[in-house]
Amino acid sequence: MNVRTGLEVLLRDRPRWLKGRRVGLLSHQAAVTSDLRPAHLVLQEFLGRDLVRLFAPQHGFYGTAQANMIPSPDTVDPLTGLPVISLYGPRLKPRPEDLSGIDLLLVDLQEVGCRVYTYLWTLYLLLEAAEEAGVEVVVLDRPNPLGGSLEGPMLRPECFSFVGLTEMPLRHGLTLGETALLFKKRRGLNLPLRVVRVEGWRRTQLFPETGLPWVPPSPNLPTFESALVYPGQVLLEGTNLSEGRGTTRPFELFGAPWLSPQKVLSALPEELSGVKLRPVVFKPTFDKWRGKTCFGFQLHVTDPRNFRPVRTSLFLLRAIAQTHPEFSFRPPPYEFEEKKPPIAIIAGHLKIMDLIRRDPDEQDLDFYLKEGLTYYANEIASLSLYEGGFFCKDGLR
Repeated sequence: MNVRTGLEVLLRDRPRWLKGRRVGLLSHQAAVTSDLRPAHLVLQEFLGRDLVRLFAPQHGFYGTAQANMIPSPDTVDPLTGLPVISLYGPRLKPRPEDLSGIDLLLVDLQEVGCRVYTYLWTLYLLLEAAEEAGVEVVVLDRPNPLGGSLEGPMLRPECFSFVGLTEMPLRHGLTLGETALLFKKRRGLNLPLRVVRVEGWRRTQLFPETGLPWVPPSPNLPTFESALVYPGQVLLEGTNLSEGRGTTRPFELFGAPWLSPQKVLSALPEELSGVKLRPVVFKPTFDKWRGKTCFGFQLHVTDPRNFRPVRTSLFLLRAIAQTHPEFSFRPPPYEFEEKKPPIAIIAGHLKIMDLIRRDPDEQDLDFYLKEGLTYYANEIASLSLYEGGFFCKDGLR
C-alpha cells in the first residue's frame, strides 16, 4: 500500500465535519501531495472561500528566512491572495484577533523528528491559543522521517525554551499528530482536536521508504540525509563550530578554520556506529566562519538504522573540545532565550558542557542519553496512532 498523507486522506474523504466551517491553515512549502501540489493551493480549491487565513512557522510560509531569531513578517500570499500571519518574529503565539472569524484550524507541517525543530513549539502554543479562542484544531499528519527511534538527552524543565517547552528527548519518535495529542494531555487542554492519520505508514519506515517526495522543510535541511544527522549536529549551533550553514550540505559538513581532522580522529574512542567521517575543506558563504576556509568532516551515514546521531555528535564534540583550545560554546541569545547557554537548551541538560569538556567516561555519556527514556516511551505508547513501536539502540532505562 502506498503511503498517503493526512492531507491526501482529507481530500479523498471530504469529511462532513469540514463543511461550512471557516478555516485557517498553519502550513509551509514542504506540505505537498504525493504529486507535489502545495497544501494551501489544493485546500483553497477544495474549500473555496471557507479557507480564510494562512499561518506560517519559522522560516516563513515559503521557507525563505534563515534560522535563529530571523523573523518573518505578516504578509499576503501571492498565490492565494490570503493573509499570512507569521508565528515567528512578530509573535510566537496567535493573538485573539488572529483567530477571530475562524471555526477550525488545519495544521499541515513536515516535522523532522527532532525536539529542537521549532514547528513543534509553534503547534504547542497554537493549541493553547485555540483553546482560549474556542477553535477546533485538526492535524493533517505526515510521517516522522526518522521513524520511531528514540535518543536523549531528555529535556529538563530548567532548560525549557522555544526549542523545548515540555519534556521530550532530542529524537522523539512521534509524528506531528501524536505530538499534538501529547501536548493536549500534558497541558490538560479541553479543545476539540482531531488527527487525520497517515495511511500505509509504519513507524519502522524511514522517509525514503515512504515513496513521498522530500521538499526541504527549512532552508538548511535540503535532503533526507541532512535531516538524518540533524538531531546530533544541531548541537553544533551551541558552539563556535560551523554546522555547514552556507554550504550545499548543511549539518552533514562541519568544521572550523582552526580544526585539525587528524587530532579529532585520534581522540575518538571507537569507530562510530553507522557513519563514516570524510575529512573535507569548505568555505561557508554565510553564517559562522563566512568566507573563511574551514577544515572538518562530512558525515556519510552508511547504516541509517544503526546510526545514532546524538551520540555521534557528542563524541565528536568531546574529541574536538579536548584537543582544540580554540573550541568554545556560543553565548546567548538563542531562539529568544537571553540567559541560558544555547548548548544547554539544545541538548536539554545543564551538565552538557561538563560532559563535553571534562568527562571522558563513556558510561556517563550513555547514562545521559538514556535517562528517562523508558518512562517517556511508556507514556507515548498510549498515544500511538501507527503500527510499530518506539525503540532505543542502546536500550532503555
